[in-house]
Amino acid sequence: MKIGFRTVKTALGSALSIYVAGWLGLEFYSFAGILTILCLRETVKRSYRDAWERFCACLIGITYAVLAFHLIGFHPWVIGLILLFLIPTAVLFKVQGSVLTACVIILHMFMAQHVGLSMVFNELKLVAVGIGSALLMNSYMPNREKELIKYQTQIESNFKTIFRQIARFLREGATDWEGREITETADILRDALKTALHDIENHVLRVETRYYAYFLMRSRQFEIIERIMLTLSAFEGAYDQGRKVADYLDEMSKYIAPGTKELVQTRLNQLYALQEAFKQDELPQNRHEFENRAMLLHFIHDMERYLKIKQKWLIREKR
Repeated sequence: MKIGFRTVKTALGSALSIYVAGWLGLEFYSFAGILTILCLRETVKRSYRDAWERFCACLIGITYAVLAFHLIGFHPWVIGLILLFLIPTAVLFKVQGSVLTACVIILHMFMAQHVGLSMVFNELKLVAVGIGSALLMNSYMPNREKELIKYQTQIESNFKTIFRQIARFLREGATDWEGREITETADILRDALKTALHDIENHVLRVETRYYAYFLMRSRQFEIIERIMLTLSAFEGAYDQGRKVADYLDEMSKYIAPGTKELVQTRLNQLYALQEAFKQDELPQNRHEFENRAMLLHFIHDMERYLKIKQKWLIREKR
């Protein structure tokens, strides 16, 4: 059985809030622990957002409860009447996800059979203790940079393997590659983007991180790689143009790492030179050669997009 860091924070936070609420002598003090559990989210930003929504929903609930119970009385059907107004108001203020928390506050008042200032302050203190404990527990988040660097290394290694295997197919017609790196890269990119997004949301003042932008760039490049593989899968025979493309891909596989704008421009210039060389070659002699040539030209256009995605990312990173 594995106990995660978030589980430990939830256990400590709920115990702390219940202890503090009890020490303050609050009625229904165990509710503070429930609030802490509800507000402890996966990231700091989500915790702040959830805490604010629950606080607003509780204020709305307290307002309606005080008015309804004071003017009408403590009857079960009054709770239904309060909900009739509470839910649309919560939707209006976009805090509908916290209606349940407000309902518990309303039930506290109903069970206490009074809505005086002491009861209102009791409920507000409960909310403050519960939310405060959650935010305190979530103020520390583990550094995930090592995990993100590992994802980056795996992706770059897989890209290198994919390019080399495509080159081998074009040069030798080899079909013994199982393509494990393709499905593996798709899974890694999904996990990496999720982790990088969590990293962003754990820093309240940060809008975007380098890692999220990097994995987004690699995700777009990977879509093009999949398209390239689909395009070249029907390529047959050993042709001079195919060998030239294979040589280019072997060269590309050496420079998968982020690199520089100048290096990307060099790869683009080599690609354009390859395109010009194709234009100077003799025209295809038959349909088979024509189809192969069309595939290679399509590859050049896709490869240009692949490199320009990286070029734009590098320009943005330098700002």
